[in-house]
Amino acid sequence: MKLFCSQKDLDYAINVVNKAISLNNTLPVLNNILIKAEGKKLYFFSTNLEIAISCSINADVRSEGTITVPAKLITNYVALLSDEKVELSITEGVSLSVNSSSSSTKIKCISSDEFPLIPKMEKGQEFSCGVNDLHDAITRVVFAASLNTSRPVLSGVLFYSSAGNMKLVATDSYRLAEKTVKTLKKVEEEISCIVPSRTLMELAKILTKAEGKEVHVSASKNQILFSIDGIELISRLIEGKFPDYEKIIPGEGKTKLEISIEDFSLVLKRVSLFARENNNSVKLSATNDGKLTVSSDETKVGEEKAEVLIKIDGENNKIALNAQYLLDVLACIGDDKVLFLINDKSSPAVIKPVKDDGYVYVIMPLKA
Repeated sequence: MKLFCSQKDLDYAINVVNKAISLNNTLPVLNNILIKAEGKKLYFFSTNLEIAISCSINADVRSEGTITVPAKLITNYVALLSDEKVELSITEGVSLSVNSSSSSTKIKCISSDEFPLIPKMEKGQEFSCGVNDLHDAITRVVFAASLNTSRPVLSGVLFYSSAGNMKLVATDSYRLAEKTVKTLKKVEEEISCIVPSRTLMELAKILTKAEGKEVHVSASKNQILFSIDGIELISRLIEGKFPDYEKIIPGEGKTKLEISIEDFSLVLKRVSLFARENNNSVKLSATNDGKLTVSSDETKVGEEKAEVLIKIDGENNKIALNAQYLLDVLACIGDDKVLFLINDKSSPAVIKPVKDDGYVYVIMPLKA
C-alpha cells in the first residue's frame, strides 16, 4: 500500500471512525482502525462489535492495500502534523510509514486479517430526516435512557414511525423524554426499534460536524444504519418490547406554570447542594401570588429555600422531584421558558417548551 492524502482529510476521517473504539477491548485489534486503499479512495473502518463506523476520503493511491493501525496513536500523531500532503505506506509487512515534508515515522500495526468482518446491512425500512432535527432529538432524549443494563430495553432509545413522523423515546422508569421529528421521506411501513443509547451519543457527535443536511436511515430486524456525508454507522438493535409509555403521560395539569429556565436552573442548583444527601429530593410549592418556592429538607450540611417568579394558571400545588432530573431537561430544552404541569403530589409532572415543538418530559414524583 502506498498513497498520498491531505492531513486535514486524514485527521477528519480518523476522528470520525475512532468514535466506535471502546476503552476496554479484550481483543487488541479492536483498538485499531482498519485502513484500506482502493481505487482513488482511502477507506476507514472501526468497530467495538456493537457499532461499526466507516468513512472514506479522496487519495492519490499508488498501490492498494489494507492494514490496521492503533487508533489512539494515529489520532494523536496526525493531529500534530501541519496541514499538508501526507504519504502513507506499508513497510516491513505490518508497519505503517507516515511521512510529511518535515517528519517521518513508523507505527507498528496489526494485520488486517485479524480485523472482524464489517457487518453487512440487511435490506430494511428506510427514511430520512434533517441533520439538525435528528441531532436535536437525540440530545433532548438520550440522557433519559437507563445506565443500568439489567433491563436492556431501557438502556436504549425507541424509534417509532407514525404518519410521516418519527418519535424518539427514552426512559429509565423514573423519567421519560419524547421528541417527535418530521421525516423527509415518508415511511411506508411502521418502524419500531430500540437503538442503544451509546450508538446515538456517538451519532450525535458525528452530526455536529456534518456538512450535509439529510441523514438517511435504514432499519432491519437486528440492525440500523445511519448514513451522512459518506459516513456510515451500523449498530445492533436491542431486542425486546419497549414499555407502553403513552399511558403514563398526563394530559392537562391542574396547575400550569410558566418559568424562566435561567432563573429556575439557578435556584435548583443552589437547593440541590443541600439535597444531595436526600436523593436529590427538592420540594416545589406553587402559589397564586406568582411564586414557586423550591426547598430542601434539613440535611447534615444544612437546608435551603428559594423563590422563583412564575406565571401560574390553575390551583396552588405541591410536588417533590429529583433536582438533577429537572436540571438535565432544563439544560437541553433550548428556549427561554418552560411550561411545568402539575396534577398532584403523587402524579407525574410534565415539562414542555413554551413553543410546542413535539417535546415532552415526564418526571415521577418523590415522597414529600
